Amino acid sequence: MTTFTPLSPNSPATIAVHPTRKLSPINPNIYSGFTEHMGCCIYGGIYDPSNPNAHLIDSNGFRRDVIEAMQELKVPVVRYPGGNFVATYHWLDGVGPKEKRPHRPELAWAGVESNEIGTDEFMEWCEVVGTEPYLALNFGTGTLDEALAWLEYCNSSSDTYYANLRRQNGHSKPYNVKYWALGNECWGPWQVEQMTKEAYASKAYRWAKALKLLDPTIQLILCGQDGTSSWDFHALSTCLRPDVHALGGSATSSLIDMHSIHMYTASSDPIKNAIAPRAAERAIEICASLIDLARIENGVLPSVPRQMICFDEWNVWDPSRAIGSECAEEKYTLSDALAVAIWLNVFIRQSKYVGMANIAQSVNVISPLMTTETGLIKQTTWWPLLLFCKYMKGWTVATHASCGIYDGTTEPAWLQGVGEVGWLDVSAAVDEEGWVSMCVVNAHLSEAQEMEVEGLAAGQGEVEVYEISGEAWDQSNADGTQRVGIEERKWDAKGKFNFPAFSIIMLRWKA
Repeated sequence: MTTFTPLSPNSPATIAVHPTRKLSPINPNIYSGFTEHMGCCIYGGIYDPSNPNAHLIDSNGFRRDVIEAMQELKVPVVRYPGGNFVATYHWLDGVGPKEKRPHRPELAWAGVESNEIGTDEFMEWCEVVGTEPYLALNFGTGTLDEALAWLEYCNSSSDTYYANLRRQNGHSKPYNVKYWALGNECWGPWQVEQMTKEAYASKAYRWAKALKLLDPTIQLILCGQDGTSSWDFHALSTCLRPDVHALGGSATSSLIDMHSIHMYTASSDPIKNAIAPRAAERAIEICASLIDLARIENGVLPSVPRQMICFDEWNVWDPSRAIGSECAEEKYTLSDALAVAIWLNVFIRQSKYVGMANIAQSVNVISPLMTTETGLIKQTTWWPLLLFCKYMKGWTVATHASCGIYDGTTEPAWLQGVGEVGWLDVSAAVDEEGWVSMCVVNAHLSEAQEMEVEGLAAGQGEVEVYEISGEAWDQSNADGTQRVGIEERKWDAKGKFNFPAFSIIMLRWKA
């Protein structure tokens, strides 16, 4: 957590870090990914068997360079197959011999689904990448029987129909999929079978009981909205309650393990765009309070682990410039890179409440990573994501920032009214080996911030400096030329440090 003191414009800014004051562990799953049957994420993204450059493709048709990029990030969990796509997806269409799989109309993104990639292929890809699968259940046109069958297919070692079907399809051992989502954005008017909050909560509770009777080891994720809505609280208050029958009388488990929320941020104004993810911080705080309120009202025992937030869709996305039904390929700028760094700062600061976060999406579709016929393009947003995945681990540590505040309008507009937004956005972590990593985003377009950084233990060793900046806020790497990346250097930790205007700085040192 970072506390904040607003200063008048001419007052000197300061940052204080306290590496010995560990506040909460950082769940590695905050660096998870998302692959949806949308645009060129699956076909042409992770799977590209017709690419003429054979060296890029493995024996299963998967892109080697995408696999290597995911491995570089050490992505712990990948959500699949949607997204909005899942509301009309029937998993049985995507198993068995590929030549017998049906082509279906795809209603979410106005396409045709070939089902060439399905459950078994996705599991194979996850194994190669070294990541865990997270599957979303069809709460639109799907049935509970279908959901139970998919769980049995993936996780059962019994001599039963769907477990045997998996064996028949060449996979003798169960996949042991841990994470399962109870639908996706069921509140949205764009959804097939959009539901009221009452209808959704009732259905989710019934499905959760059945799914955990079949496999009590799984973790179920409830479908929320953005964490600030009456939908969120109704779903939580209905589903976060003890159920002796479904849980076998357990006083240490729950039907629901996490609550999903989604948010995308964007603005044509570079400063508003960069600071917009601060809205996600307030959403997390509100949602955490709603979880507590539901537990209190329903008499959930303290021995039942507190449900965490699963922020399983987040990113910078302006649907008017990257239209969902037209592949949703964003061309990210330096301003977007700052926004992604602030998104990640939020997850570090709120690590007490966030059990998973999934950038939407991992390849091509509103993604930091783009494929071409001959290789990869790493967009501006790739670089802050890489720094965080590599270094921001362990525990969130106490940090205090004092600086001037941004006093203009915000997007979303409500952000301006719920708290002060400083020009500097800061988070810090310490890992098991005692390495401290601090990320500072200076969102001011023209003013650098030079200041003392308390807690560096000056003179006891060099500080590693990683800088992401550029010549203009709208610089982009989308055409294949890398204009924005990471510059590395050392600093002796003596005197003041200069945080350049409109930049991301990560400092690392041994405590």
